Amino acid sequence: MAFDKIKQLGNLKKLRDQAMQMQKQLAQEEVVVEHQGVKVIMSGDQKIKSLEIDQVAYPRILEAVNEAIKKSQMMAAQKLSQISGGLG
Repeated sequence: MAFDKIKQLGNLKKLRDQAMQMQKQLAQEEVVVEHQGVKVIMSGDQKIKSLEIDQVAYPRILEAVNEAIKKSQMMAAQKLSQISGGLG
């Protein structure tokens, strides 16, 4: 039985390592959306890199939106942790 738990921990570490590698790869990707004078450039790991409205950059809005995304991701991670019983 102890061996099964060690094996499970090894599998969790492997999954965690794969998820971290995928996140690094996603950070290198970009999505560009232009709609009605608004241009957003976002990385694949959901960080807004640029926000322009009618070709004018708005860094304060960019910072606020990135902070909101970060908080929503933290909330989702907490909920997932509760569902999974804190295995990760």
